[in-house]
Amino acid sequence: MPEPSSRLLQSRLHLAALLLLGAVLCLVPYRHFSPPEDLLSAIRERDFISLHTRNTPITYYEGRHGPAGFEYELMRRFANHLNVSLTLDASHHIESVLDAVRRQGDLGAAVLPLDPTQEGLIFSRAILDLQPLLVYRRGLPPVKNLEGLAGLEIGTIRGSGSDLVLRELQAEHPELGWRESSDVEVAELLSRVESGNLDAAVVYDHQFRVNRLFFPGVERGFMMGKPLSMAWAFPAHDGLGLQQEANRFLLELQNEGMLESLAARHFGHDDYLEYVGARVFIDHLHERLHTYTELFREAARNTGFDWKLLAALGYQESHWDPEATSPTGVRGLMMLTLPTAGEMGVKDRLDPAQSIDGGARYLRQIKDRLPESIQGEDRLYMAMAAYNVGLGHLYDARRIAEQLGGDPDRWSDVRDALPLLQKREWHSQTRHGYARGGEPVIYVRNIRRYYEILTYVDRSQQQYLQLNELPNGEIDDSLLFDIVSPIL
Repeated sequence: MPEPSSRLLQSRLHLAALLLLGAVLCLVPYRHFSPPEDLLSAIRERDFISLHTRNTPITYYEGRHGPAGFEYELMRRFANHLNVSLTLDASHHIESVLDAVRRQGDLGAAVLPLDPTQEGLIFSRAILDLQPLLVYRRGLPPVKNLEGLAGLEIGTIRGSGSDLVLRELQAEHPELGWRESSDVEVAELLSRVESGNLDAAVVYDHQFRVNRLFFPGVERGFMMGKPLSMAWAFPAHDGLGLQQEANRFLLELQNEGMLESLAARHFGHDDYLEYVGARVFIDHLHERLHTYTELFREAARNTGFDWKLLAALGYQESHWDPEATSPTGVRGLMMLTLPTAGEMGVKDRLDPAQSIDGGARYLRQIKDRLPESIQGEDRLYMAMAAYNVGLGHLYDARRIAEQLGGDPDRWSDVRDALPLLQKREWHSQTRHGYARGGEPVIYVRNIRRYYEILTYVDRSQQQYLQLNELPNGEIDDSLLFDIVSPIL
């Protein structure tokens, strides 16, 4: 048995060892001993990532083939990158997205401006430039600068970042005032401008490009302030792992050119339907379509097409004029030739019911006759092109596409080949000869855009039409918007 002094020495040595060990542990970074359960680890363990977003054409919406939208597509790719599934809540407005990320995680993607001053949040690297743009109602004197805003009722979305730009400008121009609300979206703002409930609005340039064809009564004014950056938001209290992985993913997309390609596809619409054409289309949508909507719906039920697609085709053919007649004798709302009408059993081409039914069945017949190797939207677009130019010329274009090294089953390659039917060096080699091959390209392109507008209106449950049918002043914006007064 050790002597008391020996036991005391051992006790002191043991205490010294513990103190030394504690000192060593203090020198080792804490993260080596903390639980690995940061947000990224938790997401991988539970096998899904949760997204908070908004229901808009840019962020997320239900398209013809399921969920769509620029930010949704980015998030779906990010979820695949993490090898997890994606769940989302699109019931938010822009401010509630940020609150939900703070309280629940995992991620917010809703055209959010990168704002380091937001408490409880961290942001990804910049995804897209957000350039604020002033737009105004057609018919007002042109608004090209801040001085032109005097006396105008201006609206914007609170929390979107455009309100921050307005506040910065107000510091230099104290006479500037506006209305702001977090309960509206871009389409609602533009509707109010067009209907006269607001004179102008501040949105982002790409948002206006996406929506401009739906609101031909709204003019582009001028860029306001410097661009902001769109980014994703993450909870600040759950580690940096998810943010860092998102940054790696976004940088990889940027380096591959995929980010630019996605942005161009979603926001880089051609201007083939200019304001004048869009305005005429919207006027006809108000004045004529309701007369034939049920006929298009019935034809769609009988043929399996979307009624809005048939309506878009009918507009391209005749502007929904049941008595339309071309110089070549093509007649009726769906502009059927006499042989086609006979083949479809249409006795009176000027009867809209017979014309719509016959045209829909003819499109169905064309689509069914195409080779099985043509699938999906390629099959639909080629059927529409053949409705315009004929199956024979379409097959000739498919062969030219193949000669050029393209894929005859892809519309993009056949689309490039069709105009060559106008050139002797090409059509002289074909079975059916010359055709005005550029026309079906424009034809399909226009129908797709008309269909896009009709789908937008239908998806919004006729909101656009309802707002424009209300007399000016009937919408009480004082209950919706907060007023930011001039600071004179």
